[in-house]
Amino acid sequence: MKASFRKNWLHYLQEALGLAIFMVSACSFAVILESKMSFVHLALPDEFLRRVLMGIVMGLTALFIFYGPWTSPSGSHINPAVTLSFLYLDRICPWDAVFYILAQFIGGVLAVLLMQWIIGAALTDLPVSSVVTVPGKTGLWPAFFTELFIAFGTMTMVLFTSDHRVLKKCTRPAAGILVALYVIIAGPISGFGMNPARSFASAVPAHTYTAFWMYMMAPVLGMLAATMLYSRIRPVQQMVKNKENIGL
Repeated sequence: MKASFRKNWLHYLQEALGLAIFMVSACSFAVILESKMSFVHLALPDEFLRRVLMGIVMGLTALFIFYGPWTSPSGSHINPAVTLSFLYLDRICPWDAVFYILAQFIGGVLAVLLMQWIIGAALTDLPVSSVVTVPGKTGLWPAFFTELFIAFGTMTMVLFTSDHRVLKKCTRPAAGILVALYVIIAGPISGFGMNPARSFASAVPAHTYTAFWMYMMAPVLGMLAATMLYSRIRPVQQMVKNKENIGL
C-alpha cells in the first residue's frame, strides 16, 4: 500500500482533479441553462435545445479531461466502474485501484460543495438541485436499464477500440461523443449518471438519495459485463490472428 501511494500519489490527485473538473462544469452549465434565475434559460425556452447544448459542453469537458496535461497521465478513469473494469483485466494493481476510487469520490464531492458555496441557491434549488441524478418520468426500471446499457456500451467501445492498431486513436474522441449523446438521450430517462462517483458527488451535498443504489450498481454491472465479454472475445481474436501469422 505504502509503495503504491509513494509511486503513484500524483495519479490519484489527477483522478480527483479529473472528476472535480467534470462536476464543476456540470454544475456551472446546469445553472446557466436550467436555473430559473438564468437569463439564458429564459432566452432558450426549448428544453431539447438546452439539453443538446448541455451535451456538447459535457462532451467537450470530457475531452478536456482526457487530453489535459494535468489529468490525462493517470489514464483519466474518473469513474470507479472504469477502474474496477481495469482491475478485473489486471491493468491496475489493487491498491492503486483503491486509491483511484477514493480520489474520484473525494474529488467529485469537494467540487460540488465548492460550487454550492460559490453559486448558492441557483445550484441547490430546483430544478438544478446540485445536478443530482434521479430517474426521469418513465420511472426506476427504465432508468436502471438505461444506466446499464450506456455503461456497457461505453466500456465495450473503450476496450475494443483501445486494443485496435488503428482505432485506438479514436477512443478518447469517441468517449467524448458518447458523453454528449448520453446527456441528450439518456438524460431525461436516468439523469445520465454512468459513474458512481459522479452520482455520489451530487447526492451527498444535495442530501438526495432517490434510487441511489441504482446509480452505484448499474454502471459497475454494465462495465464489468462489457469487460467480461471482452476478456472472452479477445483471446479468440488473438488465436485467429496468430494462426494467420504462421500460415495456418
